[in-house]
Amino acid sequence: MIIFLLGRRRRLRVCVATCNRADYSKLAPIMFGIKAQPENFELEVMVLGSHLIDDYGNTFRMIEQDDFDIGSKLHTIVRGEDEAAMVESVGLALVKLPDVLQRLQPDVLVVHGDRFDALALATAAALMNVRILHLEGGEVSGTIDDSIRHAISKLAHYHACCTRSAEQHLIAMCEDHSRILLTGCPSYDKLLSAHRRDDYMDIIHSWLGDDVKEQDYIVALQHPVTTDIKNSIKIYELMLDALISFNKRTLILFPNIDAGSKEMVRVMRKKGIERHPNFRAVKHVPFEQFIQLVSHAGCMIGNSSCGVREAGAFGTPVINLGTRQTGRETGENVLHVRDADTQNKIYHALELQFGKRYPCSKIYGDGNAVPRILKFLQSIDLDEPLQKTFRFPTVKECISQDIDHILETQSALAVDLGGTNLRVAIVSMKGKIVKKYSQPNPKTYEDRIALILKMCSDAACDAAVNLNCRILGVGIGGGIVQHGELVHGSTFCAAELGHIMVSLEGPECSCGSRGCIEAYASGAALQREAKRLHDEDLLLVEGMSLKKDEQVTAAHLISAAHLGNSKAEAMLQTAGAALGMGIVNILHTVNPGLVVLSGILASFYQNPVQQAIRQRALSSAQGIHVVISELEEPALLGAASMVLDYTTRRTY
Repeated sequence: MIIFLLGRRRRLRVCVATCNRADYSKLAPIMFGIKAQPENFELEVMVLGSHLIDDYGNTFRMIEQDDFDIGSKLHTIVRGEDEAAMVESVGLALVKLPDVLQRLQPDVLVVHGDRFDALALATAAALMNVRILHLEGGEVSGTIDDSIRHAISKLAHYHACCTRSAEQHLIAMCEDHSRILLTGCPSYDKLLSAHRRDDYMDIIHSWLGDDVKEQDYIVALQHPVTTDIKNSIKIYELMLDALISFNKRTLILFPNIDAGSKEMVRVMRKKGIERHPNFRAVKHVPFEQFIQLVSHAGCMIGNSSCGVREAGAFGTPVINLGTRQTGRETGENVLHVRDADTQNKIYHALELQFGKRYPCSKIYGDGNAVPRILKFLQSIDLDEPLQKTFRFPTVKECISQDIDHILETQSALAVDLGGTNLRVAIVSMKGKIVKKYSQPNPKTYEDRIALILKMCSDAACDAAVNLNCRILGVGIGGGIVQHGELVHGSTFCAAELGHIMVSLEGPECSCGSRGCIEAYASGAALQREAKRLHDEDLLLVEGMSLKKDEQVTAAHLISAAHLGNSKAEAMLQTAGAALGMGIVNILHTVNPGLVVLSGILASFYQNPVQQAIRQRALSSAQGIHVVISELEEPALLGAASMVLDYTTRRTY
């Protein structure tokens, strides 16, 4: 007997690779989330880098203490703590990773940040056709980390970023917007919920001594800057001198394994920091306890990203030394000492910052990153092509051609939902209307939808069979142009301008609401009013006539108004005022430089709209000009441009 299980997707095999104590604090919440959903995910844990080095605390043990099964341990660090050792470590990792990836066969590899170990991971996975989810891409710091971070982003297939600016940077780097998710930092999920533990004083005492009070100690964490090692060691020495002079209990963590760290440790030992009564020098603090120590500190000093990221969530004062975090987004709690060239300058910064409290900042997250990331992982379609596509801005067309481009005309279907007629047009890339279709507008909503679908289907068939046109998409609606580009919106429904409400008790609109601009000023609305006047024998005036079977349209209402029909004039004035009021609302919202009206009613509405702007708009918007489109078919061409702009501008 054969049983088919339909509709049930297999579990996603996710490999999370962690290289050091810092990235584990970001990856652990995701690992716990994946582990909690065994019906959806299969978790594999890979540990490499400084996790496995005794001098850096053998921090792989904390992963085991968190009850994670480590499937692979890779010793990838070549000791030496200089530039050559970093390069050799990347090479060693690249030698060892293929066997592990081949054995694990992950669907997705989760990689964090900007470390050289992570670059090796992303390189190996990309070359072995493993999908990569990169955390914290798009950020800017100010060192070689930027180059590594952006290189990983270019190798990665999916991106979970922490800030809106990082998201925009990734888009500017031509990454596919549909594969970028603004999640916030995963570590915030833990720190925002756990930083106010009842036992925080016990934690402070265990690391700094029983005589230490809350907000009366300093946390120091300084790493080497690999592009300027000599200067970063000098800054480290000056920081230690300033801390010794400041005479406050200080928890100082050893630097990371980057080139220059060995020299920094020598400086620390030369000054006797490990034996100094005011200092507690440690290789590692568990993240949950580190949160408590940072959140209740009188100040944090150094160049760790924790100072500009996590510390802001608590309002802890931070002194950021040197250039390592220059490009990071920071809250007002951070005081930069970029040119930290004297002990006195650093000491003065300590005097300014120590003991202060700042408003809490949530630049890097709101505590809900992990659910977003898990949902993002579940949305990955393993059947879609693995090859990345990049979204480049408009460039001059390449002279090389594909045979399909020679034989076919790339086009869009444009739809105009008029009050009297429904129109569909095939519009070419150059804005030429190849063919136009028109049908009378049915009376019921269901019939209109059915007719639109039939007209689009017939036009698409006609385009493919008879006109040799490739239809790229269907476009319906108005548009907002910003910086020369159409605003599409998150669901491609931006600029539903006709459904801006200008009255709470206005006429019923086709959308189901009341008081929309469209219910007052569209061709269908004017046709409705014309029919009502005609039924009451109030439409026709001297000089007008209707044939026996002639349909009443908006044009009859306009003609009646021109011939002195006061009721028709009042209706048109109301329609113009409604449109003008809606446009004033748009001016106050997006502050455009120009208003363009199109359609057969445009010339009639131009003056009422301009008058409404003068009477109702703020002074800053009263100078906006209202013009009439000179295009032959502006509605159809505008709708087509929504498709042609997106499909041709972005896809490589």
